[in-house]
Amino acid sequence: MYIQFHGAAEQVTGSCYLIEAGKTRILLDCGMVQGSRLEELLNREDFPFDPASIDAVILSHSHIDHSGRLPFLVKSGFSGKIYTQKASRDLCRIMLKDAGYLNEREAEWENKKRQRKGLDLLTPYFTVKDAEYAMLQFKGTNYSEIKKISPTISFRLNDAGHILGSSIVEVWIEEQGVKKKIVFSGDIGYPNRPIMHDPTIIKDADLVLLESTYGDRFHRSPEDTHQELTDIICQANSDKGNIIIPAFAVGRTQRLLYDFSKYYDEWDLDRWKISLDSPMAISATEVYSKYTDLYDDDAAEMWKNKSIKSLLPNFSFSKTANQSMQLNKIPSGQIIIAGSGMCTGGRIKHHLKHNIWRKHCHIMITGFQARGTLGRQLVEGAGHIRLWGETLKVNAKVHTLGGLSAHADQTDLVNWYKNFSQNPPVVLVHGEPVAMQALQTKLKNETSSEVLIAKKSKKIDLLNLSNINFI
Repeated sequence: MYIQFHGAAEQVTGSCYLIEAGKTRILLDCGMVQGSRLEELLNREDFPFDPASIDAVILSHSHIDHSGRLPFLVKSGFSGKIYTQKASRDLCRIMLKDAGYLNEREAEWENKKRQRKGLDLLTPYFTVKDAEYAMLQFKGTNYSEIKKISPTISFRLNDAGHILGSSIVEVWIEEQGVKKKIVFSGDIGYPNRPIMHDPTIIKDADLVLLESTYGDRFHRSPEDTHQELTDIICQANSDKGNIIIPAFAVGRTQRLLYDFSKYYDEWDLDRWKISLDSPMAISATEVYSKYTDLYDDDAAEMWKNKSIKSLLPNFSFSKTANQSMQLNKIPSGQIIIAGSGMCTGGRIKHHLKHNIWRKHCHIMITGFQARGTLGRQLVEGAGHIRLWGETLKVNAKVHTLGGLSAHADQTDLVNWYKNFSQNPPVVLVHGEPVAMQALQTKLKNETSSEVLIAKKSKKIDLLNLSNINFI
């Protein structure tokens, strides 16, 4: 009976954990590594376990760093069920297909260079068809239902308050008459966040896997974040430039549309043209409209039986490439929301190319930016960036809005953990080393719990949690 860490160990992306009890083997998540080009090459590598030996996957939520290698897992021999919340399943249908398309395009682009050099050609490690085939193995579940995978393993999903369908996972395992319970936080939200419910409180566990994305940071208060957004829009209006917003297709985009709708009059948004330039985000927004029962009361009431265009009269979807290109001909008065959220691909790169050198342009960074990404360069104050071989000067004003994050900060993570009785041991996952170390120190000081930082490929013996260590 053990758990082994195969991803998001001393890094934020690539979430993947193997649990074995008796003859049953399951994965918690199976996500892509995101970051630099070199880091993303890791996604092409074979799994460090036999995919055919895995009986099931429990997926915490649809974000690609948690779900993105599932088609490759299926292609490599996995034939079991993929359990996730129903809204998460519907979002994965969009996101995994998009990831397959990007893999195909990347391989096509890379092979043009390889042909000229006489090198062997690459094949996409999974395609659109692979993603569609993988979806046949998804099993959508509801929150609060206990599901049995095998005689030795059962689980329950609980609302994590991160994005639509995100889950805190409780896993019960049994071997040789010994029962243990693991609680995996997934990506966890924070209290009183717009649209989503507060994260579910869990009170008992033998081991907790706790995300630590913002383990060393503190979000601004909702009031301060609101004022920051107000100031940016006011300044941009005065500067008569554009506002360019890289945004994750799932979660962040819908939060922005919610805020723009709620504060439409206060922010004088009737002066702007607002465009969502991301086919995937458009599809994800349609899924969000299907599951209003998962919203908090305020959001449910605001969006009930209302279309986005009735709340934002000057809003438009930009679906085609031609519509996207037309946006770049307008030098001012536009708010453009586009992916990818870390500026690693997608239409946002084209909008940066046409706007980042403009002094009157404003760029709003609204989410976590992994190491090695273009978004991280902007957050860290890069004076120049390179796009398609061209060097561009960063004259635009870059704003980093931590208060829009969908992740709990250090205080929220500690407070959520404190609801557990008897201080169960903790393994920190899904964080960069500095953030993990800061959260480890904070938890040890405030709870006297045993707190470890996940190490890639290392195991923990679940029968010996009183003396927890890696093996």
